[in-house]
Amino acid sequence: MRFLKALFAFVIVIALIAGGAAAYGWYWLQGQVAEPGPLAAEYEFTIESGEALASVANRLEAEGVIADKRILRLKARLDDVETDLKAGSYVVPAKASVAEVLDQFIEGDVIEYRLTIPEGLTTAQILRRVEAADRLTGDMPEREFAEGVLLPDTYAFGANTTRTQFLERMEAAQQALLVELWPTRQEGLPISTPEEAVILASIVEKETASADERPLVAGLFVGRLKKGMRLESDPTIIYGVSRGEPLYNRQGQRRTLYRSEINRKTDWNTYQIDGLPITPISNPGRDAIAAVLDPPATDYVFFVADGKGGHLFAETYAEHKRNVAAYRAYERGEIAREREN
Repeated sequence: MRFLKALFAFVIVIALIAGGAAAYGWYWLQGQVAEPGPLAAEYEFTIESGEALASVANRLEAEGVIADKRILRLKARLDDVETDLKAGSYVVPAKASVAEVLDQFIEGDVIEYRLTIPEGLTTAQILRRVEAADRLTGDMPEREFAEGVLLPDTYAFGANTTRTQFLERMEAAQQALLVELWPTRQEGLPISTPEEAVILASIVEKETASADERPLVAGLFVGRLKKGMRLESDPTIIYGVSRGEPLYNRQGQRRTLYRSEINRKTDWNTYQIDGLPITPISNPGRDAIAAVLDPPATDYVFFVADGKGGHLFAETYAEHKRNVAAYRAYERGEIAREREN
């Protein structure tokens, strides 16, 4: 009996020692993971898609983000989050502890980059911008993107987004927009397919950069098409001449259209062809597409630039001629003022 009591006491002592050691170990780990890290300043760190915890921990230690990779691996194992790290780029704060680093990677608090593609660019111009975007990765896609199939916008994207993925996202965004807007179009429009809507919207986009004028220009062009009138849009001439690239004279200065170019018949020159061009002449944004699908009623038939970033609209040709004369006078005055300066 005395032996059994002694054995029981011994077991109790061992259990207390083991429990004490475990408790000490737990408190020690909590202290280690909460210790400020070695980073003197914030640091950008990227977890690759599919990268294992061991690899991440090795790189964190090697790059000086944490002091001991074993602490991070032990913490992740005990918390059962070894496979929960999310790929992407992170900005790790200065002096971040192991616990803070691990929490950041589990929550997926990744950096988002942004790239703005303005409305009215041609596909070739968009491709050049995407190729030059240094935050995107990979080569340019081998496949071609037709004119007008990319939706301009400001796109947020994460690290390791490829140029192909970015462009395909723009393409999918435009397809989704057409699926959304086409069923809501006005009845009686002189366009019969979503593709024709994009063609007309691309002309509207190139004719005015003013959000206030865009619906009015769309209504004017829709009215001309309903009347059987030609659109007579200068940007369609330019697209037929240079595929939308700016026109320059021999001195390298931007120039206006030559009479020979206005008279040249191409598949896009709406001074010389009836109806719509064969393809879009740019990539229109959401507002331009929405405007041609739901244009306001207007009696305006003509418009001309006012020289100040807007346009002068007219219901009759006589009024239009007066507006053109006013623009020419303004243009001459601007030239004279430039010469004086």
